[in-house]
Amino acid sequence: MSLATTEVACMYAALICEDCAVDKSAANITAACKAAGVTVKSNQAATFEKLLGSIELKDLLSNISAGGGGGGGAAPAAAAGGASAPAAAAAPKEESEEDDDMGFGLFD
Repeated sequence: MSLATTEVACMYAALICEDCAVDKSAANITAACKAAGVTVKSNQAATFEKLLGSIELKDLLSNISAGGGGGGGAAPAAAAGGASAPAAAAAPKEESEEDDDMGFGLFD
């Protein structure tokens, strides 16, 4: 099995241990992986035990947020003279473009 597969299996095993209120020890992680048919090296399970030993997974998972978008941009500055021109007068009207028929279509 690849390293990524065994790491994911160890993480799932740790989540199962947390859900069952069982200690997240290397032996329990290895046993859960073995029950799932994944062979995990003892050093991988020990690494996850050290990594997750001080972390409460339920607290970690319950505090996940999607994060909000950034704040809106700053408002544009007013004109230097203090009097602002109407926006409609400042922007020229765009002429609508007509499709020129060249005698063939995109998929002809």
